Amino acid sequence: MKSWLIMFAAWLATPVHAITGVGEAVPIYTEDQLSAWFTTNQHLAQVKADDCQLVQDIQARAEQIESPAYQFLYGDMLAWGVCVPKDVAQGLYYMRAAAQQGVPVALEQLGRYYAQGVILQQDKQRAIPYLREAAALGNVRARIQLAQLLIADNGSPLDYEDAYRWLYQTVTTEKGQYQQIRQLRQQLEKKMPANIIARAKRRSSFW
Repeated sequence: MKSWLIMFAAWLATPVHAITGVGEAVPIYTEDQLSAWFTTNQHLAQVKADDCQLVQDIQARAEQIESPAYQFLYGDMLAWGVCVPKDVAQGLYYMRAAAQQGVPVALEQLGRYYAQGVILQQDKQRAIPYLREAAALGNVRARIQLAQLLIADNGSPLDYEDAYRWLYQTVTTEKGQYQQIRQLRQQLEKKMPANIIARAKRRSSFW
């Protein structure tokens, strides 16, 4: 059994095109590469730029290894028909699988889809738990979207303090994003008692 597992792991570490000898092999993506591409929303463009050579490897890592990063990548490919036949339902299945394993970008994307009515039926209340979890894990886009929903009177006032604290903790070098976060904080402050604002700032100092 152990030798079979070793052979299986070695196979998964080798791109399919390197095994078959078809064309020049594209190195399989690392977790760090995927994370960087997810942050800049370049992952689907990268798969296409590599001429879809790694589809079988991506699918194997999503289905057999159950790697959460590859589940999200494969799910996004299926949802939008990138290098694979479009299958929205199956794409959402893998996105949810990644979200259940705590992938911030998967949580943020599902929250955004519910909030905006993209692929899924619009349901802003259902968006909030996804965005809350992604925001708690440090996803800046989720923090911004969560604050926007709360300011528009979606969700519960009980979420104001956390949303404010996460914005207060956020560091960004993008001037436009910095100003957006600053404005969102100011709008949340109008909905919050002074003592809760002060407490949120104090708690931010511990992170």
